[in-house]
Amino acid sequence: MDAVLPPEATQLEEATADQDDEEDDSDDIPGWLAVVRAAEDKKATDILVLDLREVTTFTDFFVICTGGNAKQLQAITDEVASQMKRRGEPVISIEGYDGEWILSDYSDIVLHVFTEKSREFYSLARLWKEATQLEIPPAEVAS
Repeated sequence: MDAVLPPEATQLEEATADQDDEEDDSDDIPGWLAVVRAAEDKKATDILVLDLREVTTFTDFFVICTGGNAKQLQAITDEVASQMKRRGEPVISIEGYDGEWILSDYSDIVLHVFTEKSREFYSLARLWKEATQLEIPPAEVAS
């Protein structure tokens, strides 16, 4: 005799399956793009991705973005850490969490979250001008 599940249980199973599919989908995108999407979720601006694979050996990508204030920098950093942990890529270290430039090291990806003033001052894109700037594909619109 087959068990019949109440409608609530069926909905919960479907929602859980949808979440599992979403998590599986996140593994389909490159890590640098997962970092970008998480930063976008917290309204990071002026996002730039530099491919450093031909330039250096200490990391593959820099993701550079701007936040409006210290709280937003922390929110961006926290969201990226959460999303990357979910992907099985936890942060190795975070520097400057209470400052105007937060650096998060994910080994192959280094995230730099700046205030506008600090980003302009340090000008990482100029310092790493030999790197290739990657085009960030537009986010898919959920239906």
